[in-house]
Amino acid sequence: MYEYIKGHLVELTPTYAIVENNDIGYFINISVNTSTTLKKGQECQLYLHQVIREDAQLLFGFIDKKERELFRLLISVSGIGPNTARLVLSSVCSYDLAEAILKNNLALLQSIKGIGSKTAQRIIIELRDKIADISIENDQKVLLSDNTLQKDALVALTMLGFSKTAVEKVLNKLVKENNDLSLEEIVKQALNYL
Repeated sequence: MYEYIKGHLVELTPTYAIVENNDIGYFINISVNTSTTLKKGQECQLYLHQVIREDAQLLFGFIDKKERELFRLLISVSGIGPNTARLVLSSVCSYDLAEAILKNNLALLQSIKGIGSKTAQRIIIELRDKIADISIENDQKVLLSDNTLQKDALVALTMLGFSKTAVEKVLNKLVKENNDLSLEEIVKQALNYL
């Protein structure tokens, strides 16, 4: 029903954004990849996908149409719902996901929380031909300071269902090992440990 929303970005976390448009604040679920490209307080445009359930009407927002198309392809696979698709897009950038599907990289797909071997196989079988039609470019990295990085990664991972203490241990370890990671990279690596 909705194509996109343009408005003022009032609140931003790694898993959701609140966009104000005509004095109405819209709660929009986003992936970590999308959150790294947005800045709180600025004008933004997000491409939308609406999910209507018996108990909720949800909006999922994407920085570009290609990420939204990947989301729609993922939810078309049996056993993958909108939240799992968002988790997949938060764990792996669009380019790496498309490459994994095209090259039958089961190991990469299985490394994502909530994706087992059967689901990974279904993703590859059902999406291989469809993904070949989408042109996806390699994402740019956005570097953040350690403090901001850890806070944002902690919020993202706890909102995805991981315990705060486990996430803090993993993040401290990752930041000590390599302090020039982007938010996207640190969340992906933390998901592998968790």
